[in-house]
Amino acid sequence: MKAYKRLIAGTAAAVMLALTCGGCSAEKEPVTITIWNYYNGEQLEAFNRMVQNFNDTVGKAQGITVESSSQGSVNDLETNVLNAAEGKVGAEELPNIFSGYADTAYELDQQGMVVDLNDYLTESEKSEYIEGYLTEGDFDGDGSIKIFPTAKATEVLYLNDTDWQAFSQATGATYDDLATVEGLTAAAGKYYNWTDAQTEAPDDGRALFGRDAMANYLLIGAKELGCTIFDVQNGKMTLDFDKNVIRKLWDNYYVPFIKGYFEATGHFRSDDIKTGTILSYVGSSSSATFFPDSVMTSDDDSHSIELKVLPNPHFAGCEPVSVQQGAGMVVTKGDEAEIKASVTFLKYFTAPENNIQFSIGSGYLPVTREANKEEMLADSEIAMTSEVKSVLQMAVKTVNENKLYTTRAFEGSKDARKVLEYAMSDLAVADRDTVEQRIAAGQSAEQAEAEFLTDAYFDSWYRDTLAQLQAYEG
Repeated sequence: MKAYKRLIAGTAAAVMLALTCGGCSAEKEPVTITIWNYYNGEQLEAFNRMVQNFNDTVGKAQGITVESSSQGSVNDLETNVLNAAEGKVGAEELPNIFSGYADTAYELDQQGMVVDLNDYLTESEKSEYIEGYLTEGDFDGDGSIKIFPTAKATEVLYLNDTDWQAFSQATGATYDDLATVEGLTAAAGKYYNWTDAQTEAPDDGRALFGRDAMANYLLIGAKELGCTIFDVQNGKMTLDFDKNVIRKLWDNYYVPFIKGYFEATGHFRSDDIKTGTILSYVGSSSSATFFPDSVMTSDDDSHSIELKVLPNPHFAGCEPVSVQQGAGMVVTKGDEAEIKASVTFLKYFTAPENNIQFSIGSGYLPVTREANKEEMLADSEIAMTSEVKSVLQMAVKTVNENKLYTTRAFEGSKDARKVLEYAMSDLAVADRDTVEQRIAAGQSAEQAEAEFLTDAYFDSWYRDTLAQLQAYEG
């Protein structure tokens, strides 16, 4: 049954949902379900509006009341969910629904606390969702749905177009140079040399680029290059850390980072845009509202900037693969009335028009095929900034045109992902700091970098990282 209701003007489908289900509401006991989420700011406001609209319409007709609670950050939410599941002293009762990533959902599923929603959706209803979103929660490969998709994200390239234009006009660099990983690396080298030449001091060029999520770069990049680092079947992981593939990933992140072409200084790369440290970064499409509207350099020079949104660069000659990310909703074991009420809310929340309204208000992508159309966003009655609109349109284009990929959960998957997140990036930051100290002491850039650009240095890092990842196999 498809709940399809506009927030501003109710549609016939929503009326039918209310009438169809409301006819038996008198025979049902009122049900209250709780939802824990990690939304904050505009995202929390958008979600709470959806909850209130449900309670005022379909929920009222069916005797269902939804109570939503933000638990803070993602980490806070995961901690609270696990504490509740384990019955720790002082922990609250486990909610009926919680926003969850695959790792946390998998952990609770192993304890028998997660509902398989497969039987609560008709085949017609399942076909409305983007397939990869539904299969993310199929931990055992048996067609189960342990994570209900509600809001997703992918990655795009955010560019400070204002300062890029000066570089472009001076050097002939174009947006097409940023279409591939290799092209981006080359453009970053050109930008470093161009900015270096603007001062008398040697080897003080600036970085063009940064990344928010290194694990995504390694997992998605490897997938494009024909290697699935974490190959998961029935909850068991087989590691494929192909040395040649990893070396190409190293050469297009660690090496340009050591040379000063890439940078990571602030907590997020949008922070580095704001300080003028970099001109571009790859980040989640859900972070559109965090792109700054001005740059403040260390010289206290402030100027306004405009955003240009481009596709996430792919490796040349490869089928484009893009990350599929974003928490879904996990329904926990309870009585049948609570489970059915939870599913009723989730269907309402993901009905195309409703999901689009939440997407616009939060920056996340809708999850149905119908809603993932650029014209659906363009026709929406909800106002959005030009920046958010540009990001969402690029993200929708990515979802529709690229192969989407996300790793399946396995025992220890969260910790294994952390190895990928930090093993290369932390080393790059530390080694670049050493290079800068050596340059300041009078060495040339070539002398300062030489130690870190040898095959032996890569081999040592590769062996150490491989050993760490092998601990999570099988």
